[in-house]
Amino acid sequence: MRALVLLLAGLVATPALPQAPSVNAVSGTGAILRGLDKVNGHGMDVELSRGGRAVIFGLDVRLDDCRYPPNNPSGDGFALLTIRRLGDPKVLFEGWMIASSPALNALDDPRYDVWVLRCMIS
Repeated sequence: MRALVLLLAGLVATPALPQAPSVNAVSGTGAILRGLDKVNGHGMDVELSRGGRAVIFGLDVRLDDCRYPPNNPSGDGFALLTIRRLGDPKVLFEGWMIASSPALNALDDPRYDVWVLRCMIS
């Protein structure tokens, strides 16, 4: 028991580890998103400007930002999205979606799916 207390005291007294360096990213002018209606299999691509909104099937999608690494703008974009059902103030999704790993932080909806394809760079 004494060893456990000493170990915990040592962990508390240890200075915090330095933060990992942030990824160098550039903000794009917007994003290209893909929507899917899983019930009838219809898909659509939408170009959305930064700060803009779009209706993708029954969803209201807002794009706050889209960032990408300067060395790979087409594959590693990540977008800050807020998604609601049309006419419903409840947020279904709010956060970053990553183009290269769409399942990492995905919209959880039984009917619709939305994911980021890439950032627009001009």
